Amino acid sequence: MEKRNVPWILTLVMSIIFGELGVDRFIMGHVGLGLLKLITAGGLGIWWIIDIILIATKHEFRDINWVKS
Repeated sequence: MEKRNVPWILTLVMSIIFGELGVDRFIMGHVGLGLLKLITAGGLGIWWIIDIILIATKHEFRDINWVKS
């Protein structure tokens, strides 16, 4: 499977602002998780905070290649 190039700064900013709506997961191509995050309001805020930390530290997701915008 080929890794998807995702702009790191854009994803981080969108995660901070709209993370509870799952926008960051949609940007990363994780549509199912984005919908789940949308329905649960970011896992009642917990999932939202965890995603901000993961994205801020450039966590190596198996299908994501972080790029500079």
